[in-house]
Amino acid sequence: MRAFHLSLLSFFACFVSTFAAPPLLPIIRDNLNLTAAEIGYAGIASVTGAIVARIAMGAACDTVGPRLASASLILITAPAVFFTPTVSSPVSFVLVRFLTGCSLATFVSTQYWMSSMFSSPVVGTANGVAAGWGNLGGGATQLVMPFAVTLIRRSTGAAKFTAWRIAFYVPGLFQMMTAFAVLIFGQDLPDGNFRRLENSGDEIPQILFHGVRNYRGWILALTYGYCFGVELTMDNVIAEYFYDRFNLELQTAGMIAASFGLANLISRPVGGRLSDEVAKRFGMRGRLWTLWLVQTLGGVLCVILGRVNSLGGSIVVMILFSFFCQAACGLTFGVVPFVSRRWKIYCTC
Repeated sequence: MRAFHLSLLSFFACFVSTFAAPPLLPIIRDNLNLTAAEIGYAGIASVTGAIVARIAMGAACDTVGPRLASASLILITAPAVFFTPTVSSPVSFVLVRFLTGCSLATFVSTQYWMSSMFSSPVVGTANGVAAGWGNLGGGATQLVMPFAVTLIRRSTGAAKFTAWRIAFYVPGLFQMMTAFAVLIFGQDLPDGNFRRLENSGDEIPQILFHGVRNYRGWILALTYGYCFGVELTMDNVIAEYFYDRFNLELQTAGMIAASFGLANLISRPVGGRLSDEVAKRFGMRGRLWTLWLVQTLGGVLCVILGRVNSLGGSIVVMILFSFFCQAACGLTFGVVPFVSRRWKIYCTC
């Protein structure tokens, strides 16, 4: 359980850092004279960083274990958070978004850790809760960053173009603290720390080769891309969307946007638990059909959200959409541990 809480907290901190910028975009875009296209590139950069780093994180976990892999990545990407206040151009802004996005690869170490610590009957629930509560960082930062900017301006009298830069030291320090906690208190396996592939005798290239050849892994990668990928996209744009479309205050837009990410408190865990429950009666077929149904409903609600014109209606549809989208993520990782016990981490990196 100590591993459970440490992985959850570190993933939460990385989400806070990665999505600290989106709720402040109305200020940042004016300060840096960002165009809509440049803001879009920054969002793409953060997601791309996560994809690239997650592929490498699978190999890192198999080599040194989830504890060292997770803490190392957090410490490597923390400087990018501290450098964010120094950006002065669209290019530098896109670059720091890419580098901070790499920290989201802690998701791989989180799922690796949970799959190593928890047994098959509850692994879906463990994966869903750990990932879901970690993803809460994407909602919490929508509340924390606008509040931090307001607090800094009121307490120091700083201009808004200065206050947003100072505010980034909050997620940076938080991220570093979680890395040290993982290093000091973490343990890779129930019976001790990780020893390099001592039990299986396999080498990393061979594991990766078998993982790439497994078509089930590619199917789940696409499935996860269309639920978690959509979630990341929404985290990048939702605050700005409500701010611009309904002419809201920055803090108000942040509060509304926060509800999207905060739905992870129950949505991913529910998805993981639901996967375990249907498996008791219907086996793997139950896990797969439930995933298909929940993700399809999420897609329908995503389309509806784009067609609703009222503020109240948009909020209601957004919350429903977030629940099904994130529950599909939890359901996905109720399936992943059963694709292959030998090379599961490479399936949906």
